[in-house]
Amino acid sequence: MKIEFHYDFGSPNAYLVHKVIPATTERTGIQFEYMPILLGGVFKVTNNVSPAVSLQGIKNKPEYQRIETQRFCTAHGIEPQTPNPHFPVNTLKMMRGAVFAQSKSYYTQYIDAMYSAMWEQALKMDEDDVISSVLDKAGLPTGEILTGATEAAVKQSLIERTEMTVSRGTFGSPTLFVGEQIFFGKDKLRDAIEAAQ
Repeated sequence: MKIEFHYDFGSPNAYLVHKVIPATTERTGIQFEYMPILLGGVFKVTNNVSPAVSLQGIKNKPEYQRIETQRFCTAHGIEPQTPNPHFPVNTLKMMRGAVFAQSKSYYTQYIDAMYSAMWEQALKMDEDDVISSVLDKAGLPTGEILTGATEAAVKQSLIERTEMTVSRGTFGSPTLFVGEQIFFGKDKLRDAIEAAQ
């Protein structure tokens, strides 16, 4: 049983799904395969925009979104994400780092560190010195990751992954795939779990 989790560190809702995954795997046995994509690239190809943009000026909807987020967090026993004052953050460097780290033993540790920096510590994660500091504090091989993220093959791989996920129907993050069935958003996690069982 497997669910593909197509994620970008810039999505606060993908962060919430990430926080729920360990307990979900423990409860159901379903494994989640983390697939890094570039949300900015997805938005560009699909003519989509961040909720931070699309919800501007709409009366009541942002407030309702906060209520739904709190409900999700309460249901799963997790804390809501910390608002990041730098949002939206350009996640290109972080996501290239994720592609590089995916084949390494520290991939999960890298993901945890990036998500924590974005949505628990509310750091400006598009600055090299901030990324370096986060990697250092997490005990990760900072130089190896920063150098690896600049490799041409890594850059191309992120482009191809982003194109691939769009071709499968993705228009935002978090997107979940069970086989070729697509589920979008944190609120569809339950449906994805049911489909995977």
